[in-house]
Formats: sequence, structure tokens, C-alpha cells
Amino acid sequence: MADIVDAKTYLDRLLAAPRPGADGVLAFYDHRIGVIGKDPRLMLIPLDDHLVHRGDGVFETLKYLGRRLYQIEPHFTRMERSAAAIHLAPPCSWEEVAALTLEVCRAGGVDDGMVRVLIGRGPGGFGIDPAECPTPSLTIVAYGFHARPAAAFAKGVTAFRTSIPAKQNYLARIKSIDYLPNVLMKREATQRGEDYPVCYDDKGFLAEGATENICIVDAAGRFVVPELTNALTGTTLLRAIELLDGEIEVVFTGIREEDIATAKEMFILGTTNDCLSIVRYNGAPVGNGQPGPVSLLLKERIEADIAASGTAF
Repeated sequence: MADIVDAKTYLDRLLAAPRPGADGVLAFYDHRIGVIGKDPRLMLIPLDDHLVHRGDGVFETLKYLGRRLYQIEPHFTRMERSAAAIHLAPPCSWEEVAALTLEVCRAGGVDDGMVRVLIGRGPGGFGIDPAECPTPSLTIVAYGFHARPAAAFAKGVTAFRTSIPAKQNYLARIKSIDYLPNVLMKREATQRGEDYPVCYDDKGFLAEGATENICIVDAAGRFVVPELTNALTGTTLLRAIELLDGEIEVVFTGIREEDIATAKEMFILGTTNDCLSIVRYNGAPVGNGQPGPVSLLLKERIEADIAASGTAF
């Protein structure tokens, strides 16, 4: 039977409780408290925040290398769009959210890392009505980044068609906290011994990976991007197109599995890995079964872009 205790005893028990992953946390900020903390035992979100029990919130994840935070403006523009889509706003200005994010990265004390920004409906009850929550929540967490070794990019990864369908059009374009389909996709990949899952919409067109955009270089040598009707438009994807600067034809069109069978390249574009070649799909080689020149070029250019255009802190 559980003991009923006073606040001090509860806090003592809380601080002594196991905290998996604590060594990866660098610094965090909770807008209710208004200060930056570094002890992961104190990194907590109220259980009655609708972010927690209803998935009522949005988020963004950014990367920094060499103390340069990459693509602040595109990430926060997308976050503002996602928040507006669910009638949510942060508890302070968007400019202050961005400034606080840089402060948390700085407080983390390392050159390379990741930072996650979460805006929730806020605490106030366990119902479903957003009106329960008088003030939105803002939480920012900087945590460790462990880059894949260069050999992994030279070798490439595997992917497969997941049994989990793409999200509905409306939800797919909102970067909300509700990532259950994405979680199930990743679980299936792990069970199958594959690196990355790829989902499709109800018309048989490629949508996205669990947390990444998926593109191909088709038989004609064109950089083919899915139409993104059932996928989130990635900040890395859009920047990759800009970095090619007209050197290769880019088309937005539906991609079916038969298009992958004849493709020269298939690759992932996302914040964590930049650009990563898929060399085997559903057990069959993509192209010649090796990372292709377009994906390798994009990886190189994105890395250079982080150093050149990332926001220093």
C-alpha cells in the first residue's frame, strides 16, 4: 500500500527516483518557473498539462554544431504555423521563445547538441476542453547529440514499407505532440531489423518516414520530392532544394513503390542526420546499392551550411 507523505518526503523520494536518460540532458527551461535548470531530476511537466494527457501541443527539434544553431527561422516559422492550426500560442512572444532557446543551448555548455521546444495547452485539468487551461506551457530542453560515424554515411541504411498508414492530410502537416503513428513505425522497424520505416497514403503514394522526409533521384536523374499532402514539410528538405541551386531538376510529384524500383537513389532528409542514403528498400538494392552522388553532395553542403549560416550562441 502506498504511503501518504508530506511535501518534503515526496520531494526527497522524487530526487532519489530512477531517471533513465538523465546523462543526456544538458539544460532545460520551464516558463512557469522562468529559470534554466541543469539537474535532470527536476525536469518535469505537470500531469494535468493537456500536452501530456491529450497530446494537445506542438514542438520543434533543432540541431547545433560548433555552437551554431541551425535554421532557427524555418523551424520557428513552422512551429508558429502548427500552433496556429490548433489555436495555440506560446505564453510569450515568438521572438522570446527563440531567444530563450539560444539561452538554453548556451547553458548546456557543449559545442554540439539538440534542443527541443514544446508548447502545450497548459495545466488546468484532465478533461478535453482547451478552456480548462488558462495559460499555455513552454518547455525547452537541450540534450546530447551523437552523430552517426562517417562510415555509416558511406555505407548507407536500409528501409521498408511499414504497415502503419500515413496520417490524415490535416494532421500530417501539423508538428503536434501526438506522434503515436511515428512511434509505431519505429517500433516495427526495430522488430524487423531495419533502419528506417516508410509510410504511404491511402492512394499508394509515398508520404514520409517516422521523423524524416524521403526523396528519390529517378531514372531520369531528377530530384523527386513527394507532394507532401500527407507528410510534414521538412526544414532540411526545403533547405536542401535551395542548396542545389538549380544544379539538378527538382519535381514535386507522387512517388509509388514502382518508382523506387527504378530509382538511382533514395535518401532521408532530416534534422538529425542531414542527408542519409537508403541503399536497400524492402530487401532489394536501390540503384547500384551504394550511396549516390546527390545524397553525398547534399550531406556535404548541409554540413557546410550549418557552419556558415547557423546562429552562434
